[in-house]
Amino acid sequence: MLIDEINKALETLKSGGVILYPTDTIWGLGCDATNPDAVDKILKIKNRPKEKSVIILLDNDNKIQSYINEVPEVAYDLIEYAENPLTIIFSGAKNLAANVINEDGSVGIRVVKHDFCTALIQRFRKPIVSTSANLSGEPSPKNFDDVSASITKAVDYIVDFEQEDRTLRKPSTIMKLAPGGQFEFIRK
Repeated sequence: MLIDEINKALETLKSGGVILYPTDTIWGLGCDATNPDAVDKILKIKNRPKEKSVIILLDNDNKIQSYINEVPEVAYDLIEYAENPLTIIFSGAKNLAANVINEDGSVGIRVVKHDFCTALIQRFRKPIVSTSANLSGEPSPKNFDDVSASITKAVDYIVDFEQEDRTLRKPSTIMKLAPGGQFEFIRK
């Protein structure tokens, strides 16, 4: 049941563990975005260079200001009217693990619209990291069956929800938003 999976994932996050979970885009690796040791675990699992950024998920756009110094007003419209999942890279990240924040002080945030993720983040009351469930440099998994055994063996908990869903998923659109409201697409 969904509530059982949320509870199990919640316990894993609280203990500094890494979860493999479905999102509004592709299957992801997640952890507490405020716990640097947990973020390090994900980087090791993915064999990912520390300079390559990860994004965080929030359940609600009114929480963005807790993690960004100055949120341009246009961000709320972009999130509200986006037709596809949208990750926005904001400048001036704060209150996150240092290894989540890019060298330039920015962080990618997606306000997730997904039953499992939304409920998990609401209960956790903190942002969670979301990075594709693949080794660095390999293709992103289009569904659960595409997740490699090296990933499934390395995580602390695999969420048993939507594993049978064969919908081919793709990563989110990524947009960089400057404090003045100017934006550019990084990935469409």
